[in-house]
Formats: sequence, structure tokens, C-alpha cells
Amino acid sequence: MTETATEATGTGTAGGRVRKGRRWIERWDPEDEVFWRESGARIARRNLVFSVMTEHIGFSVWSLWSVLVLFMGPEYGIDPAGKFFLVAVPTLVGAVLRVPYTFAVARFGGRNWTVFSALLLVVPAVAAALVMRPGTSYGTFLAVAALAGVGGGNFASSMTNINSFYPLRKKGWALGLNAGGGNLGVPVVQLLGLLVIGTAGAAHPRLLLAGYLPLIVLAALLAALRMDNLAPVANDTGAAVAAARERHTWLMALLYVGTFGSFIGYSFAFGLVLQGQFARTPLQAASLTFVGPLLGSLARPVGGRLADRCGGARITLANFAAMGLATSVVLVASVVRSLPLFLVGFTALFLLTGLGNGATYKMIPGIFLARARRRGLTGEAAAAAGRRLSGAAMGLIGAVGALGGLGINLAFREAFAATGSGAPAFAAFLAFYGVCGAVTWAAYLRRPEPGPTTADPAGTTVRPAYADV
Repeated sequence: MTETATEATGTGTAGGRVRKGRRWIERWDPEDEVFWRESGARIARRNLVFSVMTEHIGFSVWSLWSVLVLFMGPEYGIDPAGKFFLVAVPTLVGAVLRVPYTFAVARFGGRNWTVFSALLLVVPAVAAALVMRPGTSYGTFLAVAALAGVGGGNFASSMTNINSFYPLRKKGWALGLNAGGGNLGVPVVQLLGLLVIGTAGAAHPRLLLAGYLPLIVLAALLAALRMDNLAPVANDTGAAVAAARERHTWLMALLYVGTFGSFIGYSFAFGLVLQGQFARTPLQAASLTFVGPLLGSLARPVGGRLADRCGGARITLANFAAMGLATSVVLVASVVRSLPLFLVGFTALFLLTGLGNGATYKMIPGIFLARARRRGLTGEAAAAAGRRLSGAAMGLIGAVGALGGLGINLAFREAFAATGSGAPAFAAFLAFYGVCGAVTWAAYLRRPEPGPTTADPAGTTVRPAYADV
């Protein structure tokens, strides 16, 4: 069999548009096992590697201000509540940008958009370098922090792109690896911030920013040289509307707030909580902040792999139960002001957010494939319908999930402003994880929906409709 994932040297079409250029692939069918074995897997792996690289830099830029606030001593004149809000601004912008970034992949091509969105990261890095000094107005800091939100948008386009490259049976691992490698940008920028504070001191934040500029350019260059555009991928406004009308889109968005929203919110806020609640110095806070995000990032592909094997709904439910237990430990530690107990509970919480990220995201394509089959579709028709809706839903789910990070930072801001402690915020998070666990059980594990996919040959209902998603 000849390789059918050909790179277009002439033209291809998608959505009625002509595709031209060497980096366009005209035909892509990852569900065809022969195609996947002979050519698809190699091409998909190559795109995954460079997608991870650019998304990693995007996450670093998105979380940049969670590190820069540690450089802001008393001479900056910003109180803890102001710093929490400063960290929350890029979270909000990144969440909003995830929607247009999702559709940009089909409009411009996955490779093309990856190159452009990577180069766009230069803007917030340079702007931060220009304003990071005492005497800059708080409004200026807010405006520049908002620019870092472009790094949060990168996640949506990267995940949408990689979702198109992989077959359903491998999406959990591939999406988990892509997201986990991207999430690693959070602890890496925190480690580099620690290096700068520990060597040059807290008065030199520009050294951190200068280190990222060549990395951004390198990531964009490698994406341009090694990634591909998929011509068959086209925007589908009807799919976006249909996904928005699906109750499962919003149920999964809620669950993703609990997993990814927790990960990004805690990652951004951890250093400030240590400073505000346990009076850690910038160096002491920076030396601890990277551990949790690192473990959470590494756990994400593990969560995806567990979901592939055991079912995403089962893993997600167990994960929310464990997150509730870890949050209880953190809450007790906050009340008694025990730093060792706080670190144990918070580290466990980070690890669980990563596992939950992978499991929850894996559920999305499985749910929409199951929905297609429940409408009577079979084979490739069901797979195509599932891909159509899940691709559109991922952008909405990713955007809403990222807003969870905003909620966490605003909750901490209010808790510290009112009590000087994060305990009220952790109590609210504990209740929310209980809600997420109840929704997971009720919607995906409690009982089957009526239909042929839930019955055995004798016609007896035997399993929940989405138990294996």
C-alpha cells in the first residue's frame, strides 16, 4: 500500500476552500488501521512532538504573572488581594481566547496557526520586560498581564489539532500527553523564576523574560519546519451550534472546571497563598511552587491512559472523591496554620487535578461517539459524527474549564481580603468537588439511558450508557 497521507504539492480542498503548499495533507483517515500503521502513526507522532513544544511555551507565558508577582516586593505598592487579581486577569483572557483559537485550526491550518500563535507570545514577554519596575501604575500592570492570556488560547488550538490526528482508541493518551507536556510549562517557568531569584535576586525579573524570547522563536521555527496542516479539517458552524445545544457539552464543561480549572487556578495562586498565609519570602515561595504543577502535569497523560483502559467516567468519579479528601486536608492545615500538612494536602491535590484532567478530557470524544450511535449511526458514519461534535465541544469545554482558574483566584482574593486566610476559599472548593462527583455519577454511571446500546441480546438493560467513555 502506498502512503495515502500525502503532503499536497498542488491543491486540496476543505470547506470549499483551496489548500496549497507542501505542508498540507490531503487525505487523513486515522480510524483506518492499515492507513494508521503504514503512515498515519508516524505523521501524527511528529506533529504531536512539536505541538507539545509550542503549547509548553504558551503555558509558560500564560502563567508568567504567577511568577512575576513574586518579584513584586513592598516597593511596588500592591497588596495580596491586588496580586491575586493581577494573576486572575490572564486566566480570564486565556479562557475567552480559547473559543476563537479552537476554530482557527480549521480556518488557517494546524501548522500555520501554531506558528502564528507561537510568535504572538513575543508580545506579552516584551511588554512585561518593559513595565516590570516599581512605580509602574497598577492599571498598566493589569493591561500587560492581560496580554499573557494569548498563551492560554494556545491550548485550545493545540488540542483541537491533535484531536484530528489521532484515532479514538488512542485519543486519551495522545491528548493527555499533549496537554501534560503543555501543562509542564507552568512548573518550568516557576523553576526558572526560582533560579533568577536565587541567583540574581528579586530585583531582576527581566532575566526571566529575556530567557523566553529565543525559546519562543525556536518553537515557532520548528513548528514551521516539521508540522502539517490537515486539508480535510474544516470549520463547521452547524457543529458548534449543535455542540452548544448538547447538555453533555455543559456537563463536561462543569467537570473540566473541577479538574483543569483547579490545576491552572492553583498553579497561578500557590505562591501567593504561601506568601499571604504562611509568610514565606519570594525565594521560599518560589522554591515550593513548582512541585505541585510539575506532578499535576506529569499525571495528566497517566489519567488519559487510565481512562483508555478503565473508562473516563469511572476514573473521573474516583478522582473527585480523592480531590475532596485532599481539599479537606488543606482546609484543616489552613485553619491550624500547619505548613507541612498544607504542603502534603496541596501536593496531593495538584497530582489529582492532573489525573482528572486526562480522564475528563478523554470522556469528550467517547460521549459524542456514543451519542451518534444512539441516534442509529454505525461504523464510519458514527465516528465522523462523533468527531464533528466533539471537536466543536472541546473549544467550549476548554474555555469554560479555564474560567475555573479565574474563579479560584477571585475566591482566594476575597478570602484573604476578608479573613487573611485561604480557608473560606478551600471550603467552597470542597463543596464544588462534591457537586462534580455527584454530576459524574448521575450523568454517566448511575443508570443507562434507553436504547439499543445499553441492552444485552435478551433485551435486558445491563450497563450505564456512558460507563466506558
